[in-house]
Amino acid sequence: MTSSRRDTELAERTRAVLDAAGGHVFGTEPGRLAAELYDVLARTTAPADRARVAAALARCWAYGGHADRAASFAQEALANAEQTADPELVADCLDAVLAAHWGPDELALREATAARLDEVSAHVLDPDARLRGHLWSLQVGWETLRIQAIRRQLRALEQLAAESPRARFFATSRQWMYDHVRGLPGDELIAAAEDAAARAGLADARMVTGVMRGYTGLHTGDESAAVEVAEQMEDFAHREGVTEVAIEAASIWAVLNRPDRARPLLGQLDALEALPRDVNYLLNLYCVLEAALVVGDDKLIGTAAGLLTPYENRAVVNAGAVYFHGLTDDVLARAATVSGDTDRAGQLSARALASYSRLGATWWHARLDTLGLRVVSPRPSAVHFHPAQDGVWLIGADARPVRALRGFDYLRRLLSNPGESVAAIDLVTDGATVIQHDTGPQLDRQAAAAYRQRLADLGAELDEATSWSDLARVESLTAEREALIAELRSATGLGGRERATGSTSERARVAATKAITTAIARIEAIDPELASHLRDAVSTGTGCSYRPRPDDHRAWVLHR
Repeated sequence: MTSSRRDTELAERTRAVLDAAGGHVFGTEPGRLAAELYDVLARTTAPADRARVAAALARCWAYGGHADRAASFAQEALANAEQTADPELVADCLDAVLAAHWGPDELALREATAARLDEVSAHVLDPDARLRGHLWSLQVGWETLRIQAIRRQLRALEQLAAESPRARFFATSRQWMYDHVRGLPGDELIAAAEDAAARAGLADARMVTGVMRGYTGLHTGDESAAVEVAEQMEDFAHREGVTEVAIEAASIWAVLNRPDRARPLLGQLDALEALPRDVNYLLNLYCVLEAALVVGDDKLIGTAAGLLTPYENRAVVNAGAVYFHGLTDDVLARAATVSGDTDRAGQLSARALASYSRLGATWWHARLDTLGLRVVSPRPSAVHFHPAQDGVWLIGADARPVRALRGFDYLRRLLSNPGESVAAIDLVTDGATVIQHDTGPQLDRQAAAAYRQRLADLGAELDEATSWSDLARVESLTAEREALIAELRSATGLGGRERATGSTSERARVAATKAITTAIARIEAIDPELASHLRDAVSTGTGCSYRPRPDDHRAWVLHR
């Protein structure tokens, strides 16, 4: 067989296995697919092709519950993709890295990688690449309970929904979850998700929309819908041998107060200590504890609570942020009452209730609040944040001296008005505002599209120049690429929206955001905990605000 014929056959086989990998259903064993992908990978030498196949293989193992096998292929995929300088390919491989590192102990890595994916995918034309970036940022937003980040990503998904039925499915299903948490009706969103899934031909969408209908019934009193989804989960778990689905079914039976149906499912579990610390680890422990509390299995309650305790104050969402199950503090508080530790139960319950209030999670808040677990609030701690003399500010509980920054003044004004939105223009000008209207978008849509197309072309040209060792051309193309990316960044806001230029409010937004970000970075050097609190509680934009959690007990000292 000639070399040309072998290359053609390999290219055809590569396309075939990548198409097959695209239809792999999350939560199911990959079977022969993993072996076929590996066979193609072993015979592939081109960096771009190796990146695509290795990324597919990583997702194949990750979706099948084998993150330990996925990690090395994900890293290889990203290394090959970075050689090509193709942003769409880099985005695809970053997605594989995230899928391979979805465990509860890898949240910091996910935050950093998701932020990089969001940045890379924002500048590519492929809507699927941008969709992956938004979905991962949304996942991390839910895991860290950053409400503003959740809303930003939902807004971006809403805009992306106009580009394809696939994007519309994800936009509607994730918006349903947010509305469901807040107790809003979701029938229209479920119907829209089903319609978009049918148009896009998504293989596992029926499972998702079925879950949406089942949990809607669970919260609205439609017991038949909840029973139907629990029984479907049991059937799927038995047929596919998927432990986490059986555990989730047990938790639904528990919420329905059917210990007779939950107990047999719990009895099928292997030792909890042997559960893999993967994407489903927190979900498994949360659901086991939920069910064990209703069944009354004190031994299982103790084991599950002990394993879940290192993950206090964490949100529990299933893969892809399709459903919010609750907070680890919630079930741990209920477990603490069983063990007789009422003080700990009260502390965990207070923190969970405060987080539920912040999320607007009405159903969860009402359920936990009825238990009446209470703790005496600690005495507020004094935290200094005010100027002293000679250009020095005193900041933190220990009143540490810090050289003055403009952002300190802005932060102090926000701290003195918690919960209120202060216009960036008022912060920057101290109320002495002269309005100047904007002069239109920095970059019109036609120009932005041309820039993005040129970026895509540059990837191929850079690859060619690199392969020819044309260093002068590589340097020139790299400089052009960086200039285009910088221009696109400056011209687009959240979700890729056009940003106006020349207006007073826009200049104030930029100045206030930069000053506050710089100020918090300076605070981090002397008080990392305070800096983290300010990052979470302070939002910036055309309007800025300080919104602490209800259970925050800082007493700000804002004057000498």
